[in-house]
Amino acid sequence: GLVANSYFSASKIKWMFDNVEGLRKKAEQGEIFFGTVDSYLIYRLTDGKVHATDVTNASRTMLFDIKKMSWDSELLEIFGIPDAILPEIRQSGDFYGTAEKIYPKIPISSCMGDQQAALFGQACFKRGMVKNTYGTGNFILMNTGGVVRSEKLLTTPAWSVGGRVEYALEGSVFATGSAIQWVKDGLKMAGSMEEMEKMASSLKDNGGVYLVPAFVGLGAPYWNQYARGTVVGMSRGTGAAHLARAALEAVAYLSNDVLGVMEEESGLRVGALRVDGGASENEFLMQFQSDISGCRILRARTSETTAMGAACMAGMEIGLWKKDDIAGMWMAEREYEPSMDAGKRSALVNGWRRAVERSLNWASEEFA
Repeated sequence: GLVANSYFSASKIKWMFDNVEGLRKKAEQGEIFFGTVDSYLIYRLTDGKVHATDVTNASRTMLFDIKKMSWDSELLEIFGIPDAILPEIRQSGDFYGTAEKIYPKIPISSCMGDQQAALFGQACFKRGMVKNTYGTGNFILMNTGGVVRSEKLLTTPAWSVGGRVEYALEGSVFATGSAIQWVKDGLKMAGSMEEMEKMASSLKDNGGVYLVPAFVGLGAPYWNQYARGTVVGMSRGTGAAHLARAALEAVAYLSNDVLGVMEEESGLRVGALRVDGGASENEFLMQFQSDISGCRILRARTSETTAMGAACMAGMEIGLWKKDDIAGMWMAEREYEPSMDAGKRSALVNGWRRAVERSLNWASEEFA
């Protein structure tokens, strides 16, 4: 379900085996383990008794078969990785052991990847439901029920519980909140997020200015590691407010790019987008996201949806809640409705796409 990219674990493990003297021998002798952060925490909490992970975290290693729900022998052979170092794969809702050094001892009853847990915490339990987490980067997930193959997005297990697996499409946008922070702190154009919002709102439009925050390349749906940050459309009249607005708008444009591909490849219409994360508190950004994507935005009352999702999954596993109970607990803190006419939306999106084209493949391979 992944694109071949060094963002994931497999190539990192191979590099260490090829470059760290003696490491492969230690792996073959059973002296070392590999795991993502969750499996490390489980190992430590259980005092070394359990080396395990769930299907969502395993799916981010580029070593996992998302249909068979097992480590993929062909991929392990390609990368030269012995399966003995890998954690046991379990369901997202499962008994992982007991936290031995905490009193009273606590059962570990769920394990989920960050964004899959946020999807669960946002109660996106039906096909076509979508959430977007606005952090340093943006992470958009759509519940697709079954496997949807994609050329531009990631296909991932959303969670597994009770012997059943549900799947999602995921789009990872590398630099969104970090772009806002760059304008605010790096360029010292604003003292706070609230000031940036006021600056952006003070303009009637973007003045033709677009910021493409490809500081580390572009993630989904472009996957272009040689793209670089670009500002286009500046004139003598361009000021700090235009850059503040362009940074906020870029977050919405990048998210909209992912949503468009999700609709195209899944055949499902995004009628509403459930949002969380720090930048979801920005009123200008949320209204612009609604306008540019043409859908309702529902900001969750609970902003820490990843923690909520992991907790709800654990509660289901021990019989405290059922899925319907969790869906009933979810509440929106605020809603935004689209108000932009179709012609203006189309013109703005076309301008954005022209800006993105100019950022692609800017860096040569030598300096990437």
